[in-house]
Amino acid sequence: MNNFEALGISKNLVTAIEALGFTQPTPIQEKAIPILLSGTKDFIGLAQTGTGKTAAFGLPLLQLINGKAKDPQALIICPTRELCLQITKDLANFTGKQDPMSITAVYGGASISTQIRSLKKGTQIVVATPGRLIDLIERKAIQLGKINYVVLDEADEMLNMGFKNDIEFILKNTPNRQSTWLFSATMPPEIRKVSKMYMNNPEEITIGKTNMAAANIDHQYYMTQHHNRYEVLKRIIDFNPGIYGIVFARTKADTQKIAEQLTREGYDIDAIHGDLTQQQRDKVMGLFRDKSIQLLIATDVAARGIDVTGITHVINYELPDDVEVYTHRSGRTGRAGKSGVAVSIVTPRELYRLKQIEKIIKTSPHRMDIPSGKDVCRKQFFHFIDKMLNADISNGEYETYLPVLKERFAGVDKEEILQRVAALEFDRFLQYYANAADLNIRKEKEKDGKTRRAEKFEKNKSGGQQGYQRLFVNLGTKDGFYKASFLQFILDMSDLKKDVLGRIDMKEMNSWIEIERTAGKKMIDAIDGKKYRGRKIRMNDAETGGKKKKKKKAN
Repeated sequence: MNNFEALGISKNLVTAIEALGFTQPTPIQEKAIPILLSGTKDFIGLAQTGTGKTAAFGLPLLQLINGKAKDPQALIICPTRELCLQITKDLANFTGKQDPMSITAVYGGASISTQIRSLKKGTQIVVATPGRLIDLIERKAIQLGKINYVVLDEADEMLNMGFKNDIEFILKNTPNRQSTWLFSATMPPEIRKVSKMYMNNPEEITIGKTNMAAANIDHQYYMTQHHNRYEVLKRIIDFNPGIYGIVFARTKADTQKIAEQLTREGYDIDAIHGDLTQQQRDKVMGLFRDKSIQLLIATDVAARGIDVTGITHVINYELPDDVEVYTHRSGRTGRAGKSGVAVSIVTPRELYRLKQIEKIIKTSPHRMDIPSGKDVCRKQFFHFIDKMLNADISNGEYETYLPVLKERFAGVDKEEILQRVAALEFDRFLQYYANAADLNIRKEKEKDGKTRRAEKFEKNKSGGQQGYQRLFVNLGTKDGFYKASFLQFILDMSDLKKDVLGRIDMKEMNSWIEIERTAGKKMIDAIDGKKYRGRKIRMNDAETGGKKKKKKKAN
């Protein structure tokens, strides 16, 4: 493997990044940097998150731009505020003690007037989220005429979040760019379309296989009934005492409910979702980054762009509908060469989705037995022993207390002391798991469940499912939705659970939703007539068109 200087990076930058501990480039850096340093070649880099993409485009940018010019020369677009700030921080660190480059972050949720003042002072690199950048363009508060380089970071996530039109608008407003660099973990058709329209014969490299799971992530799943999900989550957490991770739930309501339940039971937990203010979100992320909280409960949208090192586990409380979302979730762990675990809690009804995920990640998640109560207690006990033996006793004046301790414990033998210490630590676990049920689904139960589900979901003449009605809604992919975000939107609006839904068919302008008849009216009442991006939502029964059947008059 080459070192950074051999790739063409200047000595000043090499010195700065070596001081940060970077001595050897990662595969994406090794392949991308020589191409990007030319400054005139469009480029597509496909690699999983956590592989060093920021340095792959950041180092060439810092070397190419003129630090004395006041106008922006490089524009980096990314999906979220967190990633925007992270990239800005990383670029500043890469410059080290040399003449500092002016790097300005612009993003929503912060004062736009402050950001405008910062831009007016002069800057060479702008790191931006799409919405805030468009706002600045429309206010004529940023000049993009001298932008030479445009970087689209985590392009697939931006498209998944509905930023396609925004990205096209931005690219149209940077007509003098010399090159466009696109970095992505996956390559959906929408990105291919954007690249063909706005890029000129781009050089494309792929590290690993597109959508393929990182080799250092262990994919596991636990099979259980739907009503046992929360209890299985608790056992997973308790069975992994040193866990530091993210639990993904479908809706804002689910994240809040799970976090509140776990907090009441003594866990260091918090939730992050769309209802939080930016100040609340920053506070939660600060606590998570410094490991003051053990687990973060998050929706997919709220977790976009979160880049936290050292995450040991990603837990799918429920599997996502969009299999590519699974790749993004699992990519939060196993970063920078470290190993990680991606865990899914799965019901028999969701097995088909697990098979779809298996195809796209090119690996087979392996089934784990849900730990018994005794297994959990045993694991916690040995963790406590290791923790006690490794405790640092060098900082306190513990020897001053030894005479008192010896006197108080003079009549108690060593075995009893150890039992009392264990009782203080494990009484809660022992009581909770004393009569813990077996939450595993055995194979004979799975067969029975499949038979019952096959009967329940037998197709009727209208093409729907028995016991279901089909709803029409005038929202589709043109509104910026993809399947997972649309599902989350309708569940949040109606406060219903995923279990009441059947098949969802999305088109460009409209969508059709199969829902249990007992829940159909509640969803229509909650959504019909509301507004989305200024447009009135129409939702009704697809069979009746919203018209009530007239009763026949009695003769």
